[in-house]
Amino acid sequence: MHEEVLNVSETFLSIQGESTFTGLPCFFIRLAGCNLRCHYCDTRYAYEEEGYREGIGRLVSMALDSRLRLVEITGGEPLLQEHSLLLIKELCDRGFTVLVETNGSRDISPVDPRAVIILDVKTPGSGFSEMMDLENLKRLRPHDEVKFVITDRADYDWTKALLERYNLHGPRVLLSPAKGYLKPQKLSEWIIMDRLDVRLNLQIHKIIFGDRRGV
Repeated sequence: MHEEVLNVSETFLSIQGESTFTGLPCFFIRLAGCNLRCHYCDTRYAYEEEGYREGIGRLVSMALDSRLRLVEITGGEPLLQEHSLLLIKELCDRGFTVLVETNGSRDISPVDPRAVIILDVKTPGSGFSEMMDLENLKRLRPHDEVKFVITDRADYDWTKALLERYNLHGPRVLLSPAKGYLKPQKLSEWIIMDRLDVRLNLQIHKIIFGDRRGV
């Protein structure tokens, strides 16, 4: 029987480091390949390395073997691979809470509505803001989340204008300081000063494990 396969960068267990699920143990499936080359990317290996082929059934079995109920599908850019949609559906059918982190350039409407989209909208500081499908901001469901990685004040102001334009606010709107570009304290000061109704989003997995791969 034919089984659909995906090009995988890595799978691993770790603590969820971002989003409203921060701090929870999570099984990660990182798919290989990306259509963007963001200046601050911290997972370049996901598109620089070839990856390996893995069947969807095997990936689901690995998630079950993890004995966790939280799974994140990330990349790279997972929605570049058509069969990622089937993997998401299979995991949802098995009762997992499925997080899908996607870079904002691909239409999210085909993703199983039971999954939680984490839409990583690229700011001008990424170098790829012009490739964003901003219609995705209208496609977000109430349980989805949207993330902006901020490199400087210009990125912050650009993000603030976008939040106002699309009426985005609340704990599922995540603002992250880009490591090596902007200190968390500075971003926090801007958010406090503007009384911005968003969540400061720090990568706690990096605080815990540093830049080790696969954690």
